[in-house]
Amino acid sequence: QVQLVESGGGLVQAGGSLRLSCAVSGNILGFYVAAWYRQTPGNQREQVASITNSGSTNYEDSVKGRFTISRDNAKKTVDLQMNSLKPEDTGVYYCYAFIKSNGRLSDYWGQGTQVTVSS
Repeated sequence: QVQLVESGGGLVQAGGSLRLSCAVSGNILGFYVAAWYRQTPGNQREQVASITNSGSTNYEDSVKGRFTISRDNAKKTVDLQMNSLKPEDTGVYYCYAFIKSNGRLSDYWGQGTQVTVSS
């Protein structure tokens, strides 16, 4: 089965950096758009950054210039480099991918990793 496993979350002071990684595994016939989402208590999950399989990227306004999403299609990994972190970046970060597996196209999510930015 397809699995997305995130790593790299943690506690960091404001102004610091973290790098999140997402490893995709399983019976994957197509690995298409991937993204990172953030969720805070009481709020809906919001997209922070996305990347197509050809490398085109898109960022939520508040992270532009600070976050960089990248992917390695051969290794099936998706990373999020987060610099100049702010307390408002705190939340649970989820990796997302649109994948073709066993003849079907589906949305897949990781389990989430906590990012806490202290002021």
